[in-house]
Amino acid sequence: MPGTQREVNFRFLAQPTDVNFGGKVHGGMAMKWLDQAGYACAVGWSGAYCVTASVSGIQFLGPILIGDLVTVRARLIHTGTSSMHLAVDVLARDLRSGDERLATSCVMVFVALDRPDGGRPTPVPSWVPKGEDDLRLQEYALKLMEMSRAMEPLVTAIRQKSAI
Repeated sequence: MPGTQREVNFRFLAQPTDVNFGGKVHGGMAMKWLDQAGYACAVGWSGAYCVTASVSGIQFLGPILIGDLVTVRARLIHTGTSSMHLAVDVLARDLRSGDERLATSCVMVFVALDRPDGGRPTPVPSWVPKGEDDLRLQEYALKLMEMSRAMEPLVTAIRQKSAI
């Protein structure tokens, strides 16, 4: 039911096929997991097909090793008319020691569409923060939006110069 599922958690073991030559999970694999969990959360909240619009502030903070228990957590932190901002984290836990660490973190924006074949943006249920943590995360999402808007003229100028 739209407007009720605010958070999604994926859990699985990091496998040998997920790692690079250094024995650590590829950054691209972690990004794939972020996108999958973000998509599931956005669709769960909106009840509509969703597409990734942006990824901001991505940080690779620590390694993920073969055999680590990986948890990918996506939670809604702000809604617009048709957009949803999600805080998405990848945590890695050493099963032998029980030590858990934040490996990757970002904010993703998804847009709900009225149909999967290139439809138009469609409204999503609004979300209201319910506590200090929610307010802090929503404020972070709003600051990232401001920074993104401030960068648009620079990005446009660079694109125009590159096209020459």
